[in-house]
Amino acid sequence: KNFILLYELLDEMLDYGYPQVTQTENLKAFVYNEPIVVAPVADTGKMINPKTASASAVHKPVISSVDSDGRKTSLSANQKNEIFVDILERLNVLFSNNGYVLNSTIDGCIQMKSYLAGNPQLRLALNEDLIVGKNGGSSYGSGVTVDDINFNDCVNLSEWEHGRTLSFFPPDGEFIVLNYRMTGEFKTPFRIFPSIEEVEPNKLEIAVHVRAEIPDNHFGANVSIEVPLPQIATAASCQVVNTPGATGVHAEYVSHEKKLLWTLKKFPGCSEQTMRAKVSLSGPCTSQIRREIGPINMNFEIPMYNVSSLQVRYLRVAENMPGYSPYRWVRYVTQSSSYVCRL
Repeated sequence: KNFILLYELLDEMLDYGYPQVTQTENLKAFVYNEPIVVAPVADTGKMINPKTASASAVHKPVISSVDSDGRKTSLSANQKNEIFVDILERLNVLFSNNGYVLNSTIDGCIQMKSYLAGNPQLRLALNEDLIVGKNGGSSYGSGVTVDDINFNDCVNLSEWEHGRTLSFFPPDGEFIVLNYRMTGEFKTPFRIFPSIEEVEPNKLEIAVHVRAEIPDNHFGANVSIEVPLPQIATAASCQVVNTPGATGVHAEYVSHEKKLLWTLKKFPGCSEQTMRAKVSLSGPCTSQIRREIGPINMNFEIPMYNVSSLQVRYLRVAENMPGYSPYRWVRYVTQSSSYVCRL
């Protein structure tokens, strides 16, 4: 019964098999056929999975609507008005073998996922003391300095220069509001201090000491530290010095990949962890063999924490719409992109 409507939708959405327009608000301008409501499917009892939506769910619109007063229509009264905001930062850090930072950059973005009814205009405010560009102001003040920043095409920048405020109509689904990059010195969340000692001609002792320099109310999650070993390594035994608060700690020698793997489910802030390994070699440890060890690679994620101190001051609906109060969820996530220490 709705074949013509579906054909019209597909014709607008696809071009030579490639998706072109998928946003509901944009499609409304091109689709003219009205849907024909079909009779609901009879109850099939226990045959249906309890988690499956009822057949009547097909009559609900993809995006819930609001009336002229900003109130939800009765059809969408039970649907939540939500918008999710993620401030995601990926770190690229290179340490020397004595723990000093040789190179460090932050690649960050603010991304959103919108489930708002009626497509309202939003206002997003960042730090008032945010400085863009190394020459944009003093880097010795308390302000947050980013090297460069670029915005989504939907963002209105009329209030950016004097108020660090963005306004935009969010597209449906997930999108990136802005990307930013920061180089230079910043406080790294973890510091790595390795050491190698040749105890016998064919035996090495490797120690990796990691210090968490994030506040004690934060933690590193799903931490993994890899130490590549030379091809002539034949065996290795690992020992971990546990400290209170750390969970899921495990260290092992992965023989087919010739590496030490140290994992921690939770690495508490303001704590230190140490792993020691005794490595046996099939031949003497020459300078060439020594160069095959490392570099150490660390992977982690820190929830509700960001290194750059970029903050969302507020996120609100631009127009005052009575009865329209969406749920706003903001979270900060820091991840390692390339976190490497030389040996």
